[in-house]
Amino acid sequence: MRTANAQTQVPISEATFFILLSLSAGPRHGYAIMKDVAALSSGRVHLSTSTLYGAIKRLLEDGWIERLNGEPPDASGRPRKEYRLTQAGRRILKLEAARLESLTRLARLRLEETSQ
Repeated sequence: MRTANAQTQVPISEATFFILLSLSAGPRHGYAIMKDVAALSSGRVHLSTSTLYGAIKRLLEDGWIERLNGEPPDASGRPRKEYRLTQAGRRILKLEAARLESLTRLARLRLEETSQ
């Protein structure tokens, strides 16, 4: 797990933002994360399986998410892996949301100034 200051961890990629946002509602398995990210982004962001699981691997290493154990197997009998947001992940998500709000506020102010 990386131990860098949370402030130095933002900005984060759009895919990471949506994965963390998806998990902020509660634990999900990979396929549910993929579907939720597509819904949250109004279909604009589609995660491939390799992109999702690469991101999950990195988020696990960073300590932003954790894997839940003991989930019942899926229909094929394979164990289902569910993930949930950690406190560190929630902190990063909040920092990124605040950063995006600040950028949006600044852009609106500038656009109002230049439209007059």
